[in-house]
Amino acid sequence: MADSPVVHWFPGHMAKATRMITEYIKKVDVVIELLDARIPRSSANPVIIELIGQKPHIVLLNKADLADPKATKEWTEFFMNKGITVLSIDSKSGKGNKKLLSIVERLSKPIIDRWMAKGIRSRSVRTIILGIPNVGKSTLINSLAGSAATRTANKAGHTRGQQWVKIGKNLELLDTPGVLWPKLEDQRAAARLAMTGAISDDVYDLEHVIKQLITHLLTNEPQILVERYKLKETEMTDVATIIESIGRRRGCLVSGGIVDFDKARRIILQDYRNGKLGVITLDKVDEEPYYADDNEGSRNG
Repeated sequence: MADSPVVHWFPGHMAKATRMITEYIKKVDVVIELLDARIPRSSANPVIIELIGQKPHIVLLNKADLADPKATKEWTEFFMNKGITVLSIDSKSGKGNKKLLSIVERLSKPIIDRWMAKGIRSRSVRTIILGIPNVGKSTLINSLAGSAATRTANKAGHTRGQQWVKIGKNLELLDTPGVLWPKLEDQRAAARLAMTGAISDDVYDLEHVIKQLITHLLTNEPQILVERYKLKETEMTDVATIIESIGRRRGCLVSGGIVDFDKARRIILQDYRNGKLGVITLDKVDEEPYYADDNEGSRNG
């Protein structure tokens, strides 16, 4: 029997945001889609792809500083092979900003040339930042603008309204609310969105999410757990034993010396989000989708 869904979340403001973006996108010349470099597939919203249509399109793999460089290279090649312009960036440090502006200029040149041919007075090129919650849209705009031009917060769904920001003389950026898709049918993707903070911490099963994170590390990069938490080989047998061992080492104890598993899970989650576990990319280019009704996937999830 399948596991219960990790999350089923589509708040009303996000449904409204999708309708708003449909209108906003008519006003822009170039679309910037911001993905999380740690989960390029899980953070890619298929609704956004539909909304983009034929507009010039750039995919940015943000938070590349937290992702495995080898995996980021593989994802870059994946998008390039699909004919999509792609760039890895770190919006917090500003790494990649100059190249991004150069790409926007290149993609918008045919548009500007058409304006000039028609005798239209040149206006600023307008671009839109699209992406799921907490992927770094406002941070990117602030970095490009060189000041706190938009509100930012390390909380899913913080940016709610329409905000235009002037970048230099010839570029305007439109920040938009993050949009998740209506049905998170891929429950492995849902768990990874929860891990990275794209989904509110109030609406998912923490136990299931941490189980998937540790299972991924145990299968692919067990040395990360050993090095970070000083685990012994005898403690690396299964997820429950690993969490209990980490809890004891971090003092997550209640009366009677019993481990507070929930507190231990939250420590592991924060270590992952803060990059204390190292550079980890959860989505693999060649990975098969996982669905909640996939029995094999449910047993391994």
